[in-house]
Amino acid sequence: MPKDTRDIADVDTHPADAAVGKTAVLYRMALPDHLCPSGQKARWLLERTGYQVDDRLFRTRAEVDAFKAEHKVKTTPQAWIEGERVGGYTDLREKLAGWDPKATTYRPVLYLFAVAALTAVALSIGSLGAITWQTLGWFISVSMILLGMQKLRDVEGFTTMFLNYDLLARKWVPYAYVYPFVETGAGILMTGMILTWVSAPAALLIASIGAISVFKAVYIDKRELRCACVGGSSNVPLGFVSLTENLMMVGMAAVMLWLML
Repeated sequence: MPKDTRDIADVDTHPADAAVGKTAVLYRMALPDHLCPSGQKARWLLERTGYQVDDRLFRTRAEVDAFKAEHKVKTTPQAWIEGERVGGYTDLREKLAGWDPKATTYRPVLYLFAVAALTAVALSIGSLGAITWQTLGWFISVSMILLGMQKLRDVEGFTTMFLNYDLLARKWVPYAYVYPFVETGAGILMTGMILTWVSAPAALLIASIGAISVFKAVYIDKRELRCACVGGSSNVPLGFVSLTENLMMVGMAAVMLWLML
């Protein structure tokens, strides 16, 4: 146990009095059957941002309940900085790291495309011994699989966002539920380069509708929406990335159909 960690039963100073300068006071659970993950992350964040942590541990549920009643809080951990209570881990992230849970970000989709690109390169080198045009095809098909899986994690959340802009889904709701299965399945078949007569038309259809829908919503109607491309809980804005994703799918499907002729 770190030398600055104490059981709550051994502490008699008020947190506001102890939280001065670069000393932060942190109350967190370390029960016999539960070591609070948020409390661990709160301590790590405080230390990372230069604070010396006065770490105070709850060892029983009764201590937790008494603390909540005394300070009129609903959850733990709770942290004090400069004599004032900040709150829990998410509150610390907002204050110390500038985290905004409502801010739009491209980070999730960039990570996804980076993983797809590395996977495509690995497949190319492992199977073909070099990076070729097939690498681009695998990048697109693996991206489809990963994007589809993100949607399948929360189908209801995805469909709610998707219905905000997709033209076919707004006329026929079941299409929103079918879409992630078609995208994932087409991506799998394209990666394996099998049943092209099924995968290519399917990808071409959903991607064409998607591209038209995104273009209309963003560039014609000038609507500011969140993209459902990485699931229903993302803050990725609908726009250029979403349109590019659909156009890549259109291009790959068209090439595959052309090669079948």
